[in-house]
Amino acid sequence: MATLILEPPGQAKRSVKVHKALTTIGADAENDIALGRAGLEPTHAQITKEADGWWISALAKDLTINGRREKRRRLAEGDVLRLGELTLTFLESDPPAISQPPSDEPAVPSRGHKSVTATREVVTAYRRIYEFSVKLMANAGTGALVETLLDSVIELTGADKGFLVLVGDEQRPEVAAARGVERSNLDPSVAELSDSILKRVFESKKPIVVADALRDEAFNASASVVNLKLLSVMCCPLLLRDEILGAIYVGNNRVAHVFDEAALEVMSVFAAEASLLLSQERRAEELRAQNQRLEGEIDHLRFGRVIGACDSMKEIYKRIRKVATTDVAVLITGETGTGKELVAREIHENSRRARGPFVVINCGAIPENLLESELFGHVRGAFTGAVATKLGKFQAANEGTLFLDEIGEMPALLQVKILRALQEHVVMKVGDTKPERVDIRVLAATNRVLEEEIKAGRFRDDLYYRLNVVQLHLPPLRERGDDLPIIAKYLLGKTAKEQGRTLQGFSKACLAAIRVYPWPGNIRQLENRIKKAVVLSDGPLISAEDMDLRAEDVEEILPLADARARFETRYIQEVLDRCGQNRTQTARVLGVDPRTIFRHLARLQSPIPPETGELGLEAADDDDPPRP
Repeated sequence: MATLILEPPGQAKRSVKVHKALTTIGADAENDIALGRAGLEPTHAQITKEADGWWISALAKDLTINGRREKRRRLAEGDVLRLGELTLTFLESDPPAISQPPSDEPAVPSRGHKSVTATREVVTAYRRIYEFSVKLMANAGTGALVETLLDSVIELTGADKGFLVLVGDEQRPEVAAARGVERSNLDPSVAELSDSILKRVFESKKPIVVADALRDEAFNASASVVNLKLLSVMCCPLLLRDEILGAIYVGNNRVAHVFDEAALEVMSVFAAEASLLLSQERRAEELRAQNQRLEGEIDHLRFGRVIGACDSMKEIYKRIRKVATTDVAVLITGETGTGKELVAREIHENSRRARGPFVVINCGAIPENLLESELFGHVRGAFTGAVATKLGKFQAANEGTLFLDEIGEMPALLQVKILRALQEHVVMKVGDTKPERVDIRVLAATNRVLEEEIKAGRFRDDLYYRLNVVQLHLPPLRERGDDLPIIAKYLLGKTAKEQGRTLQGFSKACLAAIRVYPWPGNIRQLENRIKKAVVLSDGPLISAEDMDLRAEDVEEILPLADARARFETRYIQEVLDRCGQNRTQTARVLGVDPRTIFRHLARLQSPIPPETGELGLEAADDDDPPRP
């Protein structure tokens, strides 16, 4: 046992016994010698009992011994240490009696010191574990978390180095991170680890504490132990279920018997946290790889921003390539939400006008009295509120493409003016008398059947023929087969990224429901449902409930035998109801033996569910009268 004579600034001297293998000095209350107002760092230095005596190591820059700045040195009798504003004198012999007046600084008590120190260590351990857990749940960077974990383990166990060892691609251990006692990175390539100790931990999947490796019968013959002169070693496996991911390995090559069962308990908790961190990182890597794979697959199933590989979409892509290189008018038809504007953009971006503007106007969203001004512009004073001359969409689209969305909503009066503009490439602002020439390509889209609108007198046939040089009809989502899950997965990845969520995908039941749901709102409806599910879902997989796909909304697809059995059951029950539950009359109406009806009712009342398949309706024999 050694003694330190403490001379805090402005206070009387006092002595502190040093009896542990590792004693820390600093401003934090968790230190063995804690002095809050002496200009110390949180953990300023540590004193260790080694084979050749007592050593002091600086954990901060400010440490002098007998007037000389030192980083690490063996202590001798009477050495005077200076840490911040604190002066200490080191004595290996018993010091002379020192009167110790009351002080407001926390001193290490002589009675109950061991229990107080133990309690302090437990509190510190819990605090470090809690702090690390908070960082882990906050999704801090993996590298920073690993450094924090190793620093905490080194500090709490009294080690002077710590390593994170991971199982590599060839199932060989590789040092992923190495930290020293001074909270600095070590070179993993020169890591001083025992292969034999690591092998024991990896094979047994259990932690191990070696108090003095050079004298331990299990390891003192190991070449790595002898060559590295290892003393205190502790190693704890990182497990995910029953799979070993790696290990946390700490050591102290200057002091034996540093680690005990309490230290192993602390490191085991950190090992569990590290396993969670590594499993999260592994899952994140899998998701990134999956996203890259899906993106690669989608690249073969898309045309620009339009996704799909069904036969009807392949035909659309072929037509887009052909019409894009020309200036012919294209009419895009299809239900609401099928992606008509996306197709129009692809035509524009693959045309010679791609560098020109792409101007969109929704003919059904603008009041009729303002639509002409929006299309052709107006001059100042043309009408009340026209305080300045304004360009219309036709002029704005000059040398580019004008997309007339919902053209079927165009008022009849404006259809005439649109037709003239398309024929002559000339427009005139509202209130102006000077025509303007425009160089534009017109694409139009509608969810209406324009042939029916023409018959009803709501759409001009001459404008229809002007717009419908080439027609592209987009199929509804329900008719696109295998495109549905592809589009859904793409939209999920895009939305999850926008919302900062990490999701694994859809459940199998959800994908099955997506395939059979009719999607009356098409892609727009699917996208909105996915956005809602991403925001409100709790688990890693999107479920059918998250997508608001109820059982009554989805027409279940059954094997033929099950579907036939279900129909027969429902039909027999319906006829029974219509016959007032008279089984004989029901059998007569259905043309079957009454025993069939009895068997049907027995199945319904049986607690054991009937096997799927045919109910086995038997044709009644005309010569055999029905039995009651």
